Amino acid sequence: MERSGLNMPLRKILFVTGTRADFGKLKPLIFAAEHSDQFEARIFATGMHTLPRYGGTIHEIYKEKIENVFSFVNQFVGDPMEIMLANTISGLSRYVADDPPDLIVVHGDRIETLAGAIVGALRNIRVAHVEGGELSGTVDELIRHSVSKLAHCHFVANDMAYRRVVQMGENPESVFIIGSPEIDIMLSDELPTLDEVRQHYELPWESYAISLFHPVTTDNSQLAERAAAYSDALKQSGRNYVVVYPNNDLGSNAIFDQLSKLNGLLNFRVFPSIRFESFLCLLKEADFIVGNSSSGVREAPIYGVPAVNVGSRQHNRFEHESIRSVGYETEEILEGINWALDRARYEPVKWFGSGESRKKFFDVISSQNFWAIQLQKQLRDISFDLNEDYIAAK
Repeated sequence: MERSGLNMPLRKILFVTGTRADFGKLKPLIFAAEHSDQFEARIFATGMHTLPRYGGTIHEIYKEKIENVFSFVNQFVGDPMEIMLANTISGLSRYVADDPPDLIVVHGDRIETLAGAIVGALRNIRVAHVEGGELSGTVDELIRHSVSKLAHCHFVANDMAYRRVVQMGENPESVFIIGSPEIDIMLSDELPTLDEVRQHYELPWESYAISLFHPVTTDNSQLAERAAAYSDALKQSGRNYVVVYPNNDLGSNAIFDQLSKLNGLLNFRVFPSIRFESFLCLLKEADFIVGNSSSGVREAPIYGVPAVNVGSRQHNRFEHESIRSVGYETEEILEGINWALDRARYEPVKWFGSGESRKKFFDVISSQNFWAIQLQKQLRDISFDLNEDYIAAK
């Protein structure tokens, strides 16, 4: 294919997605490329998308009618994370071998993200990392920063993330502030109505909360006990809950054991996955969100929805008056839920952007300066001014 009116081939942009969440975040950027006459969008869909246990969300990608979608099964349920990583590297490497893209776009801090960055770096394909420079409380943070060091360019959410990426030795000219892409959808008129979502997911209640509880991979030994305490708190609260499955990280089976006990209870509806736009609609109208998902510390404040953040998974991430952090004990979680029920809506937060990520992303990748960024990276040392005494001491 060639660019409209030009004798130049379209630049091929490959988006790597492994979860329902990162696809929702990448979607505005995918459409920026897909709906232009300069680029050809491709999707490498793997991870949880391909697992029936998590709702087979690959079908949600197909529904978007994007022309070039490749599905790759990188795991069986229960595979350790390093095996998932190795499988994804192998599959992605073979996929790009015969027809390399001009750019690989990865998001966040998942195993599939790291695989995309490794393949791009080793095959000399430009890699763009979306939402680097963030903090989190698990092995995810190690993955996120590793991806930033492998990537050639960075699309970050705000000035703080920009400074962190530059602090890691990245060239400031390769770091672009575009906000969080999902806000484009959150603030758009593309969301379904609450009545439509209630009808589709058969939700019988007028009021409800959202529950998302994921494994903490660096503290797996206590996960079963903590999942039980969390489940007990939800049941004792007496509220109605829309519950979404955890991700597929190490320890998820302990959470699934607790979810199995909620099925059939009248005030719980448990789902493997919820379509991204439908989830946002539910979040926007929820009484509160509880658990340890990034949705509680990222998306919820954008809507002003109270969030009860449980445990350490989101440690050091965004802090705001609409977020109450609690420990893992049942009593602490119940106190957090009671706090949330006493809250009114908060003023929307704009720290992560104002819904213009798609345009900002497109403006950057349409610039010749972007494609002139060197693939051979060098550490930009900004932190040390070594004096003679320091050198002598070493």
